[in-house]
Amino acid sequence: MHELDHYIYPHRLLHWLVAGAVLLSLASGLTLGFLGFDRTLELLGNTLTNLLYTSHKTLGVVILLLMTLRIITRLAFVVPDHEPPLNAFERIVSTSVHHLLYLALVVMPLIGWAATASGGFPVEFFHWHLPDLIGEHPELSEQLFMWHERLGWVILGLVVLHVAGALFHWKIKRDNVMKRMSLFD
Repeated sequence: MHELDHYIYPHRLLHWLVAGAVLLSLASGLTLGFLGFDRTLELLGNTLTNLLYTSHKTLGVVILLLMTLRIITRLAFVVPDHEPPLNAFERIVSTSVHHLLYLALVVMPLIGWAATASGGFPVEFFHWHLPDLIGEHPELSEQLFMWHERLGWVILGLVVLHVAGALFHWKIKRDNVMKRMSLFD
């Protein structure tokens, strides 16, 4: 494979690490969103409920860190050309979905961090407590958690579009788009 046929290996690795973290974060966030604190506590008990919340917060921080690295590698290194080139519609959809995913995956953890802090809850990264971005403000926390949830649904929709596009290129067009992000040369 020619070196310009794919992204550099660190960027590809970051892509798949972000994908895994996003899927786990969406799964834990949807669980917490559907069940709420009281029902989660009733079903899972105190220890597992706390673990679920801590894991969700930790995943958010991990996503923020990984996305920062992804943006750096995306800006610092050549983006491989599509071969064959995408048509205008595919290029617009692809670029839009990618840019919206990048934006959402940076904004989402920041909103979650601010919502958690303003609700008076600890912002955790594994077992470390991170500094609050803002002071306690329960009404603001409620609004931020609402936006955090809505953005979660937007991210889920963007992930579905991204995966559908990848499957379209892999199984229907059978072009080289999938190898650009493959971990295996």
